[in-house]
Amino acid sequence: MADPAIDYDDVQGTILRGYRVNLARHFILSITNPQATGRLIEALVEGSNGLPKITTARRVMPKPDCFLNLSFTSTGLTAMGLSAQQLSSFDASFQRGATSPGSAATVGDVDLSAPEYWIGGLNNGARVHVLLSLWVAESSSVLETVSAQLRTAFGGCMTELYAQDAAALPDNKVHFGYRDSIAQPTVIGAPPSKRQTPDDQPAVKTGEFLLGYQNETGGSYCVSPVELSINSSYAAFRILEQDVAGFDAMLARYACEAEMDTEKLAAKICGRWRNGNPLELAPDKQGPVLPTEQLNNFTYVSNDAATDDTLGFNCPIGSHIRRSNPRNGAVVGAGSTHHRIVRRAMPYGPAYDPQHPDTEARGLVGYFINASVSNQFEFLISQWNNSSEFVMAATGPGGYSAGNAVFNISGEDVFLGVNKPNESSFTLPREGPVGTRNKELTGFSRTITTRGGAYCFFPSIKGLRYLAGLPQTS
Repeated sequence: MADPAIDYDDVQGTILRGYRVNLARHFILSITNPQATGRLIEALVEGSNGLPKITTARRVMPKPDCFLNLSFTSTGLTAMGLSAQQLSSFDASFQRGATSPGSAATVGDVDLSAPEYWIGGLNNGARVHVLLSLWVAESSSVLETVSAQLRTAFGGCMTELYAQDAAALPDNKVHFGYRDSIAQPTVIGAPPSKRQTPDDQPAVKTGEFLLGYQNETGGSYCVSPVELSINSSYAAFRILEQDVAGFDAMLARYACEAEMDTEKLAAKICGRWRNGNPLELAPDKQGPVLPTEQLNNFTYVSNDAATDDTLGFNCPIGSHIRRSNPRNGAVVGAGSTHHRIVRRAMPYGPAYDPQHPDTEARGLVGYFINASVSNQFEFLISQWNNSSEFVMAATGPGGYSAGNAVFNISGEDVFLGVNKPNESSFTLPREGPVGTRNKELTGFSRTITTRGGAYCFFPSIKGLRYLAGLPQTS
């Protein structure tokens, strides 16, 4: 079957391509006048009235100074005039919203990560209607100038609840020190990426990221009305605060117990060394950064005993990258390609200096994009990141005496899990039957706290035009 022909001019750009920018600002907005909001949406679609134009998936040269995309929560679609019957056709988790108790419990937004503690008005999902994200290549003056234009345009139609800034760190790293944005899925039909090189991972069908196209089950995700049912997508917007001092202290505390230095333990927890090299290709030491085409070119299970890692001796089964994408490992669910997500996130807050510790808020903010919040984002977090029961029984070339995969994982993801000290656990697998020689680290605390979130719907460009005209016709 031929790859689908996607109308790039009808797809909001952030869904299918990254922007490679240094600055971002995410506006959290509440609709006060739907008719005036419709006129603003139309102006943003056209790039009129001195406003920037919504960025599409069509690449243009020269590269623009800024990029803009717009999404709606379920309450935002209702505010624009979508009926309850129409909204009932949308993803069930999207309808509930990120602040609902069911959603929060599913993804581990509990305790200090609970929605009641979220910042910027995000704790009140009824008021959060629109997320407008502005990405700027490198100029802070462009960020402020365009922001001022947008804020003037918000007057009379939307109230700004909050604005969350983000800024890239050197070498494309996150605050924990790891190189980021290495393993994005290859989406069939998406525009070619200059950053992402081909690897041996299966390409994912378009319908896992865009409504109206065939997905991995052979069906497609659709909504009502039809104007919103093609070239649109969903996302989970997240503000994730990282406790860098706490993570460093954890590494220092457990390195001796794990019988390795702190950098190797950091690599075991993530599945990659901090420079991005995967443990599967560099199991013993970090070494120089591997060529880009190799960084994502590996699997966990192989018929070749020299490269097989079914049992996680090189890359622990409970490591962050292996939980987020088990690749060809045996797991519950329909397989990795059914639950992939595209991540568009950047660090926020100042870089952490361990020589001069501070308590400034810092972390990661952005979108986890998919065509089904339920089957992709929530499934991945609840079934793979926050559970150790997703691994199926499997032995490697060494047979039963070497161990079984189900015994070589425990607890939740060290980064995204709830990880209460009396329950937390991370397994370092070692050769031996039924996990008898494994090393289990316990008693650590959560390293990332959710500070805000929203479930969003990115309409197509035609869908935005439909929504813009809806208040006048309702």
